[in-house]
Amino acid sequence: MVDIKSVGVIGAGQMGAGIAHVVALAGYDVLLHDLSKERIDAGVALIEKNLARQVGRGIIDDAAMKSALARIKPAEDVAAVGGADIAIEAATENEEIKKSIFRSLVPHLGPDTLLASNTSSISITRLASVTDRPERFIGLHFMNPVPIMKLVEIIRGIATDVPTYETAVAFAQSLGKTTSNAEDFPAFIVNRVLVPMINEAIYTLYEGVGTVDAIDTAMKLGANHPMGPLELGDFIGLDTVLSIMNVLYEGLADSKYRPCPLLVKYVEAGWLGRKSGRGFYDYRGETPVPTR
Repeated sequence: MVDIKSVGVIGAGQMGAGIAHVVALAGYDVLLHDLSKERIDAGVALIEKNLARQVGRGIIDDAAMKSALARIKPAEDVAAVGGADIAIEAATENEEIKKSIFRSLVPHLGPDTLLASNTSSISITRLASVTDRPERFIGLHFMNPVPIMKLVEIIRGIATDVPTYETAVAFAQSLGKTTSNAEDFPAFIVNRVLVPMINEAIYTLYEGVGTVDAIDTAMKLGANHPMGPLELGDFIGLDTVLSIMNVLYEGLADSKYRPCPLLVKYVEAGWLGRKSGRGFYDYRGETPVPTR
């Protein structure tokens, strides 16, 4: 098993910043990379904001926050990430983008460096195939928001060896997370169950069975869900929901996974949810209001 001391995170968006946050808080050195210095700086600012929120809530103290921030180093050149003990890709949910990242990273890797993807749906076996070390490649699917959610799905590709799997489990657990093993099938466990539910809620809206408010209220109060499915879709990002539905539809060839046309329409309009200001709710005012 590799003794992990340093962690490279590729992607400084919401997921990458969340991963860097929990990794640094657990005592690991972090190299944070993205396409530009501005994106890295925005990621560090988000981490600092979320750590400060934890201090305010009494979850961590000020010393822990300062120590965690000191462990996070910007890595403007992807080559720097290759020197880490494990490199975790946390880019957008697009297979070609992820493969391109791993291809660019391979020439800079140390002989023992492990590779991981935070993909929420894409085949670990396919991603690993573009690298020089499929046996040292694994899926580490963190849940959003990473500092709060307790689960990490561990996904082995067909070539992933036992030491890599055991190291990944130990690493995730050292972050205070609970691990769940998932086989390398489209969308794994969580999103194979969750995202079709969101898609079905969109069909329910599309077919006029209920309004946005009625559907979300029904699921919150009738199924005891903390967040309605349409609100949750907006939180995840409707582009990500569509990407996962397409992975399921193409990978399993079952019509029950067909993305709802209304979901496609919202993504085409750029109404992606919270991050774009509009989705099934409009977030541009003081209080979110349904868009239909």
